[in-house]
Order: sequence, then structure tokens, then C-alpha cells
Amino acid sequence: MQFVIVDIETTGGGPKTSRITEIAMYKHDGEQVVDELISLIDPEMRIPEFIVRLTGINDRMVKGKPKFYEVAKDIIEFSEGCVFVAHNVGFDYGIIRQEFKKLGYDYRRPHLCTVRLARQVIPGKESYSLGKLTRSLGIELNGRHRAGGDALATATLFELLFQKDLTAVNSHIKEELNPKILHPNLDLEALDELPEKTGVYMLYNDTNQLIYIGKSKSIKSRVEQHLRNTSTKKGTVMGKEIARIEFQLTGSELLALIQESILVKKHRPPYNQKLKKSRFPFGLYRYEDSLGYMRFTIDRVSRFQTIPLASFTTKQEGTRFLTRKTEEFELCQKLTELYPTQHACFHYSIKKCKGACVQEEPVASYNERVMGFLSCLEFTTESLYILDKGRQKNEKSLILIKNGSFAGFGYAPFHFNGLVPKDWDEFIDYMQEDRDIRMLVSSYLRKSEKLNVVHL
Repeated sequence: MQFVIVDIETTGGGPKTSRITEIAMYKHDGEQVVDELISLIDPEMRIPEFIVRLTGINDRMVKGKPKFYEVAKDIIEFSEGCVFVAHNVGFDYGIIRQEFKKLGYDYRRPHLCTVRLARQVIPGKESYSLGKLTRSLGIELNGRHRAGGDALATATLFELLFQKDLTAVNSHIKEELNPKILHPNLDLEALDELPEKTGVYMLYNDTNQLIYIGKSKSIKSRVEQHLRNTSTKKGTVMGKEIARIEFQLTGSELLALIQESILVKKHRPPYNQKLKKSRFPFGLYRYEDSLGYMRFTIDRVSRFQTIPLASFTTKQEGTRFLTRKTEEFELCQKLTELYPTQHACFHYSIKKCKGACVQEEPVASYNERVMGFLSCLEFTTESLYILDKGRQKNEKSLILIKNGSFAGFGYAPFHFNGLVPKDWDEFIDYMQEDRDIRMLVSSYLRKSEKLNVVHL
């Protein structure tokens, strides 16, 4: 497998208005650079002054250089059969695709982002911007904000990541959709313009029937997964039926979950029913043993008739939660089923358990701490706002919890917190809480430790 490491400089602006001023492409075999293509490009427009200051590329430098259409054939041939690699690949790949679209050519290559790959292979870095990341790794970067220098530094970074974890490299290669497998009515240009942002999406068939509603932190990526889906027969059939896509940005992941729940109940799309699985298939349950000690278990909700004390998307998630609370409230690992044994639990041996596992601690004393744990599981009875990301940079999302119940949500301009919280009500669209929304909010509050919460 070969890779082509790419960096471009542009005139600035959005993908549809920006033009390329310089391109650098290094062909890489996984071990070293084996070929290169570097060129200044005449963007056929004036280069803004702030871009000149950033890149050093001015109108005089690009005068007489080839226009994009004059190097387009070279770019196609140079990258043929290669994985397109860039630091923040969505930008470089998107701009180059737009340039080709203007020429009437659909440029598609499998692609890989070294930002996302680096986050997995070398986690914990302060920043994953190219300048700061390469500096922290001791990678030389000559000519910052020039295509050749940035691309060569990205190539060195890619080599490091390739050698460190080839499996991760392969898992991050994103194959382009094959238009031949898609519904003929599906607008490829509209598909390309789906946002890599948080929200809900609605999938329609060719009779304009709403067939599926979903949510994602990256709408574009999730929709493409549906279109590629071959893992199940129903998923494959649904993917071939998709003829139109709509979406709503929410900014907040919790709002995406809530909106999805509301819309599914309202429209009842057929594939939401066919593919339906409980969002929270595992629950936390309490029972009392023969000695009177209160015990806990994490198990499938389907096995119980009672409502769980807390719900989880996976058993591992529930176990992690119960492990934290066992330590926080000094509960016994044996009685929370985290340490199956007929004898004393591990915490007892290191003096972190008071001995309920071997009946050394009185039942009343142990159960008192259990009650403390149970009280923290109860949905808050307070009134509060949860503040989160908005749909765009100049706004925030607001979720109102009133007297312990979900009351509604809305969006406010970024400067709204100049108002006192009691006046934020004007931004809220009120709605009825149901059991699913209550579980969604409760689960999200439990899992998210860094929520921006304002109490009323």
C-alpha cells in the first residue's frame, strides 16, 4: 500500500470560495518518501493580505505559475492507487475535491487524518496542531505554513505513527463511497456537504417516506456508515433505499439524544422499529440477601420486571460506574458482585472493606452507606440549567431541569449569560418529559463529570 502525504496553502475562506496557491504531495511507501510533487499555483484571484502575512505567498510569486487545471492531471496520476493523508484531512481533501468539481471531475481517494490517528496512537498530548505536535515529538518543521514544509513534517509524523501502530493506521483509512452502490436519486453533492458536527439526521426513500432517524457527533460520518453498511441484511437494504437526507444541528450531544428520541416517537420511521435495540440494555439492580445486607448486580434489563436504579449502554459501563461508587461509599466488592468469592473480598485484605463480606460489619452500619449511594442515584429535585455547545460558535445550548424534571431546551446568543439565570427562560421551548428523556438526561448527568451546570 502506498500513501500520498498532502498539504496545501489557499487564499482562505470556505471550501467553495477558497482557491489553492500551493500544493505539496509526497508519495510514501510506509517507510520513506519515494517521490514528490510540489508546485505554486496561480489561484486566478488576489491573495488577501492576511494570507500573505501567514504563508508568505503573494500575487507576484504565483504570477506565471500553472493554474489548477494545468496540474490537475499530474495530481490525479501522482495520487492514483494511494491513500490520501493530511493533517486535518477534511480541509486539504475537501478543497482539492472542490477544485476538481469546478473542472467537472469527481476526485475520490481513500483518506486518512494524522490528527485523529495521532490522538489514538500517542494520546495525552497538550495539542495536536501540526506545529505543537511536531515540536513535542522533536520533528523538524522548516517552512511553517508553506505546503512543502508542512507536508514533509506530516510525512515524518506519519512514519512515526506507521511504525508505532500499523493496525491503527489501517483502521483510520476511510474509504470513499462508491457512487455505483448508492440510490440513483441520492444527490452526491448534498452528501459531500453534510457537516462533521453533532445533531440528528433523517433518511428518506425515493417516495419521500421518512425511513430512519439517528443522531451522531459527526453527521456526515454516521450517514456514510449507513450507506456502506453490509454488516446486517436489514442495514444493507436500508442503505440502498436512502434517496434523500435532512439534518438538524444541535451542538450538544445530549440535545441530539433528546431530539432523536422525540422525533422517533413522533414519526415512527420503519427502520427505527426494525433495527430497534434498547439504548440502555443493562441496568443496576438492588436486592437483599438472607442476612439483611443490601446487594447490587449489573444485568440485562430484559431479565427483570422492575425499573433499574440506573441504566447503561454496556455492561462494562455499568461495572465502571459501580466500581467508582463502591470505592466512594466504601461498599463491599463481594456484595456489589465486583469480586465473586465465597470468602472475603480483595478490598477486605487491604483494609478498604469494613468486613460486610465476612459478616464483621453490622448490617445496619453497612446498609446506611448503601442508602447514601442510593440517594445519589435519584434524579435531582433541583432546578438547574445545563449549558453546552450551540449549533454555531456564537450561541450556547440550554437545557432546563425544573424541580427534578426535564422541562425543555433552547439556544441563546453567546453573550446571554450577562442576564441573570431566572431570565434565561425566554430562550426555552417547553415540552413534556417522558421516561426515555428522563433516562437520557439522568444517564448523561451521571457520566459527564465536566458539565457546565447553573443552579436556580
